[in-house]
Formats: sequence, structure tokens, C-alpha cells
Amino acid sequence: MGMENHDDVYTLKPIGSTRTHSDDVPKTSPAPMVLTTPSPDLLSIGKRNFHSRLFTGTGKYPSLRVMQESLQASRCEMVTVAVRRIQTMASGHSGLMEAIDWSTIWMLPNTAGCANAEEAIRVARMGRELAKLAGQEDNNFVKLEVIPDNRHLLPDPFGTLEAAEQLVKEGFEVLPYINADPLLAKRLEEVGCATVMPLGSPIGSGQGLRNAANISLIIENAGVPVVVDAGIGVPSEAAQALEMGAAAVLVNSAIALAEDPIAMAEAMHWAVKAGRKACKAGRLPQRTEASPSSPTTGIIKESGTN
Repeated sequence: MGMENHDDVYTLKPIGSTRTHSDDVPKTSPAPMVLTTPSPDLLSIGKRNFHSRLFTGTGKYPSLRVMQESLQASRCEMVTVAVRRIQTMASGHSGLMEAIDWSTIWMLPNTAGCANAEEAIRVARMGRELAKLAGQEDNNFVKLEVIPDNRHLLPDPFGTLEAAEQLVKEGFEVLPYINADPLLAKRLEEVGCATVMPLGSPIGSGQGLRNAANISLIIENAGVPVVVDAGIGVPSEAAQALEMGAAAVLVNSAIALAEDPIAMAEAMHWAVKAGRKACKAGRLPQRTEASPSSPTTGIIKESGTN
């Protein structure tokens, strides 16, 4: 039995029971309960801890007001910011820096729009300065994207690895966006990346976890948090990623382009919490045959049978 109050999960603990006797048959009354608060389930990336395992973006919203309310509804603690779009005041990004309370939300500058390692390294350095302007002096996070393909938006594994090696040397906490490639994920971990971020399916496609088998392999072999990024379209897919053992998900388009972004943001929040709790609870092993949920011993036989 459990009780929830907003995001705080409480467990109920029995503190005793009473017995009464009627016709010599013992009866047990419901035991009184006392609330106990569990330790927080924190996500550690680099030197920073997060309560929320839902990361969101800042692009594609119909307005800054909708973005603000969606971020609030999602309860996220980290959002991505496209550095190049902020620098050029691209459509939808004017006023964005002032619209977010950077004292409560951690900035994740990203290198979106970079086609090679050199561009990504340069933009990452700009992102670190952007975070400082927001008051986050110790923010060395960067979401590394190297995407030369403008049609399918698939990341370049060679450019990503090259840029990651240099940025790690410069003290960045690198969160690389990659294809669901277990070998590349392990190599990026070995060079010092703080996470790996395999795509579920192409950016903005809403196709879900098309690469679930490979993502599972990455999770199984990873020594750093695995964040599923791109392709998630609905809350059930976010929950699935957490159920598989992913540490977090990054969701932008599915929220920003929903008919009701604020409601979708809240739905994603609860889905991620449910997926994480299910993962920790441990799923029922899959079987090739049915297994009855009721015991087969002590079955009442029909009268007159042996």
C-alpha cells in the first residue's frame, strides 16, 4: 500500500495489530500505519545530482509562455539550449535566456547545427560562456551533437568521438548524442564522457524506441548513465526507456509539438517516474508458457468424486 503527495513518495509501515475472538475464529483488524520517507533516488552526472530523470528542450514551442509553463509542468531540472540559435537570435529563441529561471534549472548547452568536430568544439566553448552569463559559473556541461546530415539528422560517429576527446581534455562534462551503437558508446565512456545519449529513432520523428535491442546492450555494458535522446513520441515510450534501465530521457518535440504541450509535459513527468519505479521493482520474467496466478493445490473437488 502506498501514498503519493506530488513528487514525494511515501511508504506505509505497520506498527501493530489487534485480535478479537468470535466463535473461536481469530480475526485481524487493519494495522495502524505510519509514514516513512525513502531516500531520494538521485541521478548523478559528473559532479551534479538531479531528482528528475526527464530532461527537456527549449525549441519548437508555440510561445515562450507555453515553454515556461511546460517546463514547470514537467518538473525537469535540466534543459538543452541550442547555443548557435541563441547567438544568432534565431526565430523562437529571442528572450529565451530571460524566460528561464537559471537558479532552479541547469543549462545543458548543445552544439546543434554543427557539421564537424571543429565546429562542435568551438560552439561548446561558447556554450560554457553562455552558462556563465546565466550565473552558472561551474557549468561545464555540453550536449555534443555533430550532425552533417541535414535530412535524417543522424550523428557522425567519427566527428563525435573526435570532438568528445578534445572537450574532455578541456574539462567539459560531455553528453554525446549518438546512434544506438554499443561499441561507440563504450569508446565514448572510455575517453571520459559523463553519459552516452543513444537515439531511440530520428530526431522529431516520434517513432519511439526503434533501436531498443541496441539500447539495451548499451545499458547493460555502460558504466555511465544512459540517456535516451530523440524519437520519443508519447509517455509510454518514455516509461519504456526507464523500464529498460535507462537513467533518463530527453524529450523536446513530443512536448513542444503536442496539441497541449503543458499537459503532455506533465504526462511525461509521471511516465518517467513510473518507468523508473518499475525498473527498480524488477519485472516479472518472460516465459514461453502460461503460468497460473492462483495456486493449484487444495482445489475443491466435486461431490462424489475421489
